Parts: sequence; structure tokens; C-alpha cells
Amino acid sequence: MHCPFCSAEDTKVVDSRLADDGSSVRRRRECMECGERFTTYESAQLRMPQLIKSDGHRESFFEAKLRAGIERALEKRPVDVEAVEAAVGRIRHRLITQGEREVSSRKLGEWVMDELRELDPVAYVRFASVYRSFSDLDAFSEEVQRLRQEPSAEERRNQLKLILDSKKK
Repeated sequence: MHCPFCSAEDTKVVDSRLADDGSSVRRRRECMECGERFTTYESAQLRMPQLIKSDGHRESFFEAKLRAGIERALEKRPVDVEAVEAAVGRIRHRLITQGEREVSSRKLGEWVMDELRELDPVAYVRFASVYRSFSDLDAFSEEVQRLRQEPSAEERRNQLKLILDSKKK
């Protein structure tokens, strides 16, 4: 690894730790020439599937585009950055573990709505209204009513916790 300060080729690893929930390694390095320290991140380079858009053309998956869409839906909502990053990570993981070379953008959109439903119901409705192209107020109202009838994200987590706790006993 070249030193970003003096471009020397000789650097040593001072410390290594897992980062990003174990999906990458954080390394502290020290330049043997100038003594400066810097951090590098190492992760596996996996081939992401192509997205098949609704008009049939293929497009590369861009994580930044996914993140921007989620952040747009969450604009001015009380959701922390770590929760957004975790959601993006779960979607990326689903894409990778599909084992397919191509995934429909419709499926990706559904995964985004699943994540947004867990993060924030207002952001979910914002995204769904654009994604599903609600044509009138009735379609919008039906989606809000359906959301109200579902248990909240916290209630679902508590139910899951109860189920897991009962299996342990």
C-alpha cells in the first residue's frame, strides 16, 4: 500500500479490526518513510447483478443511487444515518445472495419499501406513492389504511423476540 502522504511503497499494518458488521476490515497503517498513519478498508469485491428496468433495458446497480432514493424518502424524518446504512446493507446483501445475474428493478423497489416500512411509515408512504404511481387520493388513502392495519415495526420486532424467547425455553 502506497503512503498517501509521501507515496512511499513501504507501509506496515499497525492494527486490524472488522468493520461494517464484519463485511470489511479496517486497517491502521504506518508509513515506514515519513511515519504518518492512515486508515484503509478492505472488502470483498462481489459482482452485483444487473437491474432489469420496466422498459426492459439493463442497468448496473449503483449503491449510491439506492441510498439517494432512500434518503429522499426519509428527508426531514427522524431516522439516523446508521439505520439507513444498515437498510442499504441488507438490500445489497439480498442482491448478492439472490445468486442471479439479473434482478428486476420492481423486486428491488419492493425490498426498498420493506426496509422503509420498518424505518419510518411516512417515508414508506412517500416512496410507495411515487414508486407505485398512485393515480388519485383513493389509492393513496388505501395504502395508508393498509399500513394502519399492520402491526408497527416495533410491534413486529417484539413479536419476533417473544417467538425466539419461547423457542429457547
